[in-house]
Amino acid sequence: MKNLKYIVYAFILTVLPIAVNAQFDGEFVKPRTGKFLLQNGTVVTVTKGTIENGSVLIENGKIIGVGKNLTAADAEIIDCTGQFIYPGLLDGGSRLGLVEVNSVAETQDFAEIGQVTPNMRALVAINPSSVAIPVTRVSGVTTTLATPSGGLFPGTAALINLNGYTPDQMFAGFEGVVLNFPSSARRSTWDRRSDEDIKKEAEEAQKTLNEIWERAETYYKLQTANAELQYYPEMEQLAKVIGGQLPLLVEVNAASDILDAIAWLKSKNIKAILTGVAEGWRVADKIAEAKFPVITGPMLSIPTRQSDRFDASYTNPGKMAKAGVKVVIRSNDAENTRNLPFNAGFAAAYGMGKEEALKAVTINAAEVFGIADKMGSIEEGKDATLLVSTGDPFETKTQIRHVFIEGYRIPMSNRHIKLYQEFLERSPGLEKN
Repeated sequence: MKNLKYIVYAFILTVLPIAVNAQFDGEFVKPRTGKFLLQNGTVVTVTKGTIENGSVLIENGKIIGVGKNLTAADAEIIDCTGQFIYPGLLDGGSRLGLVEVNSVAETQDFAEIGQVTPNMRALVAINPSSVAIPVTRVSGVTTTLATPSGGLFPGTAALINLNGYTPDQMFAGFEGVVLNFPSSARRSTWDRRSDEDIKKEAEEAQKTLNEIWERAETYYKLQTANAELQYYPEMEQLAKVIGGQLPLLVEVNAASDILDAIAWLKSKNIKAILTGVAEGWRVADKIAEAKFPVITGPMLSIPTRQSDRFDASYTNPGKMAKAGVKVVIRSNDAENTRNLPFNAGFAAAYGMGKEEALKAVTINAAEVFGIADKMGSIEEGKDATLLVSTGDPFETKTQIRHVFIEGYRIPMSNRHIKLYQEFLERSPGLEKN
C-alpha cells in the first residue's frame, strides 16, 4: 500500500486552513466510554418491534438492558423524550477511509496495479484519521464496508466501525474477496465498441477468470495435501474462498451478466454475495431462486439503459426484496457515504417500504456479514452501536442527536460543523476597528 499517502495527509491537515484542530465551545471532546442510560425515547429495535417511552442501558460497550422503566443510579442519563433510538446504520460498500482527496492520486488507496491482487487487504489501507469519517458518523452511519476496486480481483474488502485510532481497532469482523465479474454490457452511453468487440472482450475476460480460478483450486488442493508451496499470496487468498474461510463479493450489474455469474458460482460451490446488481430487478426471481444475498446501490443514480423508466434505480431494491432476495443497501461512495440514509429513503419511497429499507441498512447487512450477534438491531447483549434522532433517519429534516459505536459516545462534531461554527460569528469581523 502507498505509505506516501500519510505524508500527504499530514500536509493537508497541517497546511490547509480546514480548522481541524480548532477548539469550539470549550475543550476538545473525544469519543468516550462509560455507563449510559437512554431514557424516554421510542426504541426501534428492528427485530423485536418498537417500544414507546423505552430505555436502553449501555455498559462496557454492550447493550445490557432494553425496555421500559429502566433505572441505573450510577449511569449518565440521556433524556430522549420525543426522540427515536435506532441501531447504527451499516453501509454495504464504500471507499470511506481509502481515499481522502479524489483529485490527489497519493491519497487514493482503493486500487492496486495489476488485474489479480486479492491479497491486498483494504483493512490495512484504512486511514482512521480521515476527515470524512466524522462527517459520515454524525449522519448516523456507524459501520461501512471498505471496498477496493479496479482489476479482476482488486482485493479484499473489510467491514469497519467508524471509531478507533488504528484499522485493527476499527475492524468489525468481516472480510470478503472482491471479484469484478466479466461484463458483456456497454460501459456507458459513450461506449463506442462494436457488439462483436464487446462479445470478444467478455469471452476473453471469462477465459482469464476460469484460468485463474483453476490455478487457485490447484493451489488449494496442494495446500490441503500439505505440499510444499512457493510464496504465492494471490493464490493463497483465493484458496481461502475455495476453502470457505472468506466469501466472494461478486460485482455484477447487467441482467445477462447476473445470470452468467449465478451459473458460474453454482458450479464452484462457494459462499458468495452479489454486489452492484443494478439490473437485479430484471432477474429478481432467478436471484431469489439461487439464494444469493445482494448488496445494491447507490439508489441515487440514473437508469442503466436509456429505455428504462427514470426510477429504475430507485425501485430496484424493492423489486428484489419482494421477490424474496435478502437485500443490503450501499452508497458506493467515499466522502458522501453520509448519504446512505437517503439512498435507503429512496428505496423506501419507491416500493421497498420503510421497514424493509431499514432492515437493508441494519439487520440484513449484519446477517449477510455474519455479525448479527453483535449489531444490526437493539437487543440485550449486542454491541452498543446505535443512534438517537429527532425522527426517521431517512428524512432530510431529521437531526441526529447522539451516536454510539461499541459503547463509545461519539462527539457530534466534524470538519463541516467546525467551519460553520468558526464563520457563523467571525471575530474579528469584516470591519476593522
